[in-house]
Amino acid sequence: MSRPHDPLISIIVPCFNEEESLPILFARLETVAKTWPVRFEVVCVDDGSRDATWSLLQRQSAAFAHWRGFSFSRNFGHQAAVSAGLQKCRGDAAIIIDADLQDPPEELAGFIAEWLAGNDVVYGVRESRDDPALKQALAWGFYRVLEKLSSTPIPRDSGDFALLDRKVIDAINRLPERRRYLRGLRSWVGFRQKAVVFKRLARVAGQPHYTFKSSLQLALDGVFSFSTVPLRLATWLGFAISGLALLLAAASLLDLVSRATFSLPVIAVFLLGGVQLICVGILGEYLGRIYDEVKARPSWIIADSSDGPT
Repeated sequence: MSRPHDPLISIIVPCFNEEESLPILFARLETVAKTWPVRFEVVCVDDGSRDATWSLLQRQSAAFAHWRGFSFSRNFGHQAAVSAGLQKCRGDAAIIIDADLQDPPEELAGFIAEWLAGNDVVYGVRESRDDPALKQALAWGFYRVLEKLSSTPIPRDSGDFALLDRKVIDAINRLPERRRYLRGLRSWVGFRQKAVVFKRLARVAGQPHYTFKSSLQLALDGVFSFSTVPLRLATWLGFAISGLALLLAAASLLDLVSRATFSLPVIAVFLLGGVQLICVGILGEYLGRIYDEVKARPSWIIADSSDGPT
C-alpha cells in the first residue's frame, strides 16, 4: 500500500502532572526523530494538570513550530486526552505515547517502518513490564478475561501505544460514543494491523498518576463497551439458583439435612439477595453508560491552546 510523498507523523502525548518527565520527553523525542524518514509534529494534551505541565508545553510550542499544545479546562481523563489528540492531529498517521516514557520513543522508528510497509495499525504488545507484581498479575488476568468476553478480538497485553493511519483516525473520530476504550475501538474498526513486541519500562521521573480506581474504571469500560456477556449472567445465575433450590428441596424431603432445616430459609434469602444485587449492578453499569451517551455532553473542553510560532 502506497504512502503519501513526504508524509507527516503526529505524535500524540496525553499529559497529567508531568512536569518532571516533560524535559526528558522533549529531549528524547527530538533525538530519535532525527532518524525518522518522515516529518513529524507533536500534539500534547494537558489533562487539567495542577503543576507546571502546561507552562512547559507552552514554552516548548513557542520555541518549536512542530510542537503543539492543548489544555483542558479540568481533568477529563486519559482516554479523553488521547481522543482530543486524535481530533487535533494533522498527520497522515498518528502515534500515541504516554508522557512518562514507559513506552520508549526509541520504538517509534519500528512503528513507522511497519506503517510505511503498508500496515494501517501498528500496536505495541508488552513482552514485559516494569510494574509491581500485583499490577502485572491484574493486567495479565484482565486481558485474558476480556479476550474471552469480547465479541471483538482485542490483542492481549496491548495498551494505547500504537500508530494509526489517517483513515483509521478518521474512522475512530466519526464514532459517536463518549465512554471510550480506544484500544478496543482500534481493533473494532479493523484495517490491516500489525503487532510490535516491546519492553514497557519504569517511569523516568515522578510518581504514577493512573490510580487503581482509574485502571478499574478503564477495565470496566473495556468489558461493558465490548461485551454483552455480563447481561447473560442473570440468566445463568437464575438457572444455577433454581437448580440449587431443587437440590435443597430434595435434600429436605429426604431428611438429609434435618439439622440445617431451620437455617435453609436464611441462607436462601441471603443467596437470592446477593444474586439480585449482582444483576442490578450489571444492569446499572450498562444503564449508566446509556445515560452518559443520551446526555451528549462533550467529552472534554479545551481552555487554552498553543500551536507554536507562525
